[in-house]
Amino acid sequence: MSTSEAVLLVLEASAVGQGGEVFVLDMGEPIKILDLAKEMIRLSGYKPDVDIPIVFSQVRPGEKLFEEILSAEEGVESTNYEKILRTRSANKISEEVLMEKINLLIKMSYESNQEDEIIKLLKEIIPTYKPSESESLIFTW
Repeated sequence: MSTSEAVLLVLEASAVGQGGEVFVLDMGEPIKILDLAKEMIRLSGYKPDVDIPIVFSQVRPGEKLFEEILSAEEGVESTNYEKILRTRSANKISEEVLMEKINLLIKMSYESNQEDEIIKLLKEIIPTYKPSESESLIFTW
């Protein structure tokens, strides 16, 4: 997708929005990074793996091989624009309620022995949150 096509999609999505929605833009067919690297080398007048080697590295800490755009509980619905999809949130919560819960989390973080209650509240805010067994909540202020 060209830059101008991407900008047009973003502008169209802003016109479709009523406020607070999340949109997924259809960017076309995915391109493998290896194919992109080879094409960039060719466009520069060189031969891939002959003039310029392509080197693969290990996955770095925190790096993802695949990006999850939506959770399994979410989905998308169509709009009047073919390449603009609106997400369906699995957890609809008002901004007011969300802010109340965030403020409560902050308050609880200052108190000792609140780890179980904090995890319980996080699960209310984010139903798909599943802390690992080794996960520990440590707060330093």
